[in-house]
Amino acid sequence: MLSDAEIRSLVTRGKLIVSNYREGQLTPNGYDLTAGRISLPGDNATDGTIPARSFFLVSTLERLDMPSGIAGQIWLKSSFCRKGIMGSFGLVDSGFRGELTLALYNATDAPVMVAAGKAIAQITFIRMSSEPVQTYEQRSGNYQDQTGITTEPVKR
Repeated sequence: MLSDAEIRSLVTRGKLIVSNYREGQLTPNGYDLTAGRISLPGDNATDGTIPARSFFLVSTLERLDMPSGIAGQIWLKSSFCRKGIMGSFGLVDSGFRGELTLALYNATDAPVMVAAGKAIAQITFIRMSSEPVQTYEQRSGNYQDQTGITTEPVKR
């Protein structure tokens, strides 16, 4: 797992987080991702009030550029878990470029506020044991260069 010093060094060289990086969101072993656009099913933008028992999507403000040989793992911030928000995330593949779309669920019986511009998840960066034969872009790249909330693959 990359340390804060390694993350900062890569960001300075134009890797990992290539837009909307904020030094204050760097953690000892990761980076706090910021909520951008928030949408309820049917592509309905919201002011951040998530109804009870509702699925919703959040884009990150940060744009990533994952170097070959580094993957990212996303974790929902515990403050949202404590409010009853749940999410399921995959790895951010080596070679991925773009903003992220996070799929979340309000599991409570009450509305929950999710504010754009605030940290919602943490990403940790993992150095792979060897270079991949093909990066995400070369292998599938279904969501390569996505911007905002993306529900369907970006066709190349």
